Amino acid sequence: MRISALAAEAGVPLATVKFYLREGLLHPGVASSATQASYDGSHVRRLRLIRALIGSVGLSVQQVRAILQLVDDPGDDLYATLGRAVSALPPAVHEASGNDPYPRARAALEALGQIYDPHFPAVAQLEAALAAAEAAGMPISEERLLEYGRRLHEIAAFDLERMPPEPHAAVEYTVLGTALYEPVILALRRLAHQDVAAGRAVRP
Repeated sequence: MRISALAAEAGVPLATVKFYLREGLLHPGVASSATQASYDGSHVRRLRLIRALIGSVGLSVQQVRAILQLVDDPGDDLYATLGRAVSALPPAVHEASGNDPYPRARAALEALGQIYDPHFPAVAQLEAALAAAEAAGMPISEERLLEYGRRLHEIAAFDLERMPPEPHAAVEYTVLGTALYEPVILALRRLAHQDVAAGRAVRP
């Protein structure tokens, strides 16, 4: 298909498609003449991925470029690559230093019986979230931590069972799953609160 058809198929303005091509986010088409190129389904999929990361997630072009580089070349250590991909997603948290940089996160993960890897970006995010709860006078209780952790571990197992085996597809699945599904989890939690509260309100 020509570039105009590609833009229509992906639902992206033609000028935006050309911008992504110039920025190297979208791989070039196959040249069919000196001024024409042909595009296929891989370009449509890539455009939809870029649009999701920039439009829905709100990442910058530079952040998207970093993620796409990991998708295209995941390397041999998939675990480390997934960590780097997730670290490009919000919220941005700077890695701390010292002998025990994340004491709250470490204690929480130890209580849950989960791996504590201080280099994994979500550890710093957990530390920041736990510290914020403490500062607000609402520290998370052990009971709540264990309940949340158990339910979320089940969700993680469900997600990973469905991860594609190909490394580049696994990175894409992880990034989009994290970026696009976490807001769904948050919304469902709030709606569950509404439903439970409404059920209690109508009790005799």
